[in-house]
Amino acid sequence: MGNMPGICWGFQLLILFVHHCYGFYLPGSYMHTYSTKDAIYAKVNSLTSIETELPFSYYSLPYCKPMGGIKKSAENLGELLMGDQIDNSPYRFRMNVNESLYLCTTSPLNEREVKLLKQRTRDLYQVNMILDNLPVMRITKQNGVNIQWTGFPIGYTPPNSNDDYIINHLKFKVLVHEYEGSGVQIIGTGEEGMGVISEADKTKASGFEIVGFEVIPCSVKYDPEVMTKLHMYDNISSVNCPLELDKSQIIREQERISFTYEVEFVKSDIRWPSRWDAYLKMEGSRVHWFSILNSLMVITFLAGIVFVILLRTVRRDLTRYEELDKEAQAQMNEELSGWKLVVGDVFREPNHSKLLCVMIGDGVQIMGMALVTIVFAALGFMSPASRGMLLTGMIILYLFLGIAAGYVAVCLWRTLKGTAEGWRSLSWSVACFFPGIVFVILTALNFILWGSKSTGAIPISLYFILLSLWFCISVPLTLLGGYFGTRAEPIQYPVRTNQIPREIPARKYPSWLLVLGAGTLPFGTLFIELFFILSSIWLGRFYYVFGFLLIVLLLLIIVCAEVSVVLTYMHLCVEDWRWWWNAFFASGSVSLYVFLYSINYLVFDLQSLSGPVSAVLYLGYSMIMAVAIMLATGTIGFITSFYFVHYLFSSVKID
Repeated sequence: MGNMPGICWGFQLLILFVHHCYGFYLPGSYMHTYSTKDAIYAKVNSLTSIETELPFSYYSLPYCKPMGGIKKSAENLGELLMGDQIDNSPYRFRMNVNESLYLCTTSPLNEREVKLLKQRTRDLYQVNMILDNLPVMRITKQNGVNIQWTGFPIGYTPPNSNDDYIINHLKFKVLVHEYEGSGVQIIGTGEEGMGVISEADKTKASGFEIVGFEVIPCSVKYDPEVMTKLHMYDNISSVNCPLELDKSQIIREQERISFTYEVEFVKSDIRWPSRWDAYLKMEGSRVHWFSILNSLMVITFLAGIVFVILLRTVRRDLTRYEELDKEAQAQMNEELSGWKLVVGDVFREPNHSKLLCVMIGDGVQIMGMALVTIVFAALGFMSPASRGMLLTGMIILYLFLGIAAGYVAVCLWRTLKGTAEGWRSLSWSVACFFPGIVFVILTALNFILWGSKSTGAIPISLYFILLSLWFCISVPLTLLGGYFGTRAEPIQYPVRTNQIPREIPARKYPSWLLVLGAGTLPFGTLFIELFFILSSIWLGRFYYVFGFLLIVLLLLIIVCAEVSVVLTYMHLCVEDWRWWWNAFFASGSVSLYVFLYSINYLVFDLQSLSGPVSAVLYLGYSMIMAVAIMLATGTIGFITSFYFVHYLFSSVKID
């Protein structure tokens, strides 16, 4: 009870602190409030297409440019790697002022511009516009159902026609919420927030907040002679979207295209913290909760049965063995069969032991990165509003987890070799193995992107930044982890290893067949979620169910561990003491199924993907994902199997 006054005093201090300070908004976007007639400028991101997956700069096409010239927005590491290129635009809105405005008229289109516009139109490229950090949304009707899309097309090609028409008039609807200025600042994680009330200034931040941004794109044929007399932001009369093709703006040589837009502000009851709900509830990206739950329940049940059977079998074997007296044990040793026969070989050093240590170290690093990233995302720290934040966070985590990779790899090396000699070379290999694979694949893909002049190509400057991060942070930390690994207590084997290896009996079926089959169980936990992840990457949908992804990841870890233990036990039972690599690939083989599923997704779900360049890019990125999954899941299986074998043979009294 003596601590009670101190606790009460601390609590009062906390209340006082909250009373006098404003809340803050964690990663995402800050809430902006605007007064009537405040100027707001829209921004433009790269042009994207689900047909080619090659992003291009908005100003690679003959669009109107801002008066002060093109200025790039500051971008984080993740945005640059994803090919985002956010620029300013001439589209200016004034809060609560409904108006129709003229932007500009292009010079007569030349052959190159016409060819480019037609190609981008036929490849279904979308313009991605952003206002107050909200992507523009377009609503279309298909079979009587409203379908929501982000962005709007560059143009369209009517059925049974060789002509293409450009979108040159945009009808914007901006949804605004009147903010009463109660001194509540948004605090929270992601776009969902909590209010913390401050009495400091009741009227501060009152005004209007933008809670929605919609567009209806139109193609309108204007008279260039009339339009060229106008200046940017001159008022024009409101335009209805023409349905007749002869009143639409065709794309052909010597045509002069006039760009116009109109904006309407509509008051809405949507609150600022809920403004992303419309994007996250899009048709086509709804998660099939029931099927995922069903999958999780089946896998959990199956894994539980496997685990119980295994536990009972091993326990029964050990109990029977320990209940015998010494004479009976000696007699039984002569008649031993199964895993007890390999007691003198079970801890024999595996082939390519250095490579195994390297892969386990990298697997620890990747799994740690995935787990921490998904936990933070599930808590809401990485909302869709924070473009590129997820990828940036993953890279930073990967760099700093080098210390764990070096430590685990060197600890395993010391256990296998009985000495720390060669730990520096091992730590260097750990620091360069997986990043080296990624670097080679990305460089090859980058040459393809450079050849296509895509904004998805990694700039040379970013290459140097990534290399600097790799060699100035990841490598030193991995070496530091390796150094700590040399100081750690090595794991002692419970039994001695014989001088001469025991002969392994002939088997009815090859062990790799069993290893390949084992990967199907972890894949069963993963494949439904994998569909939504691939859709979010390649079809431009928002992925936001990180809570469910966290459950799937935890379940995957459990299943990988159990599958690997079962397979290791089966190998030992048939007197095969070479369990090390089998334990790794039993759970790591799930990556093969992930890669095959990616190919299946390319063939059946990305049918619109056109051209060999797009297919090569897709397969390159899928290969990186498969290698990362193999290292992470293989590491889980290996570490669990290692401790299982250690426990199993430390429980047996064999002289």
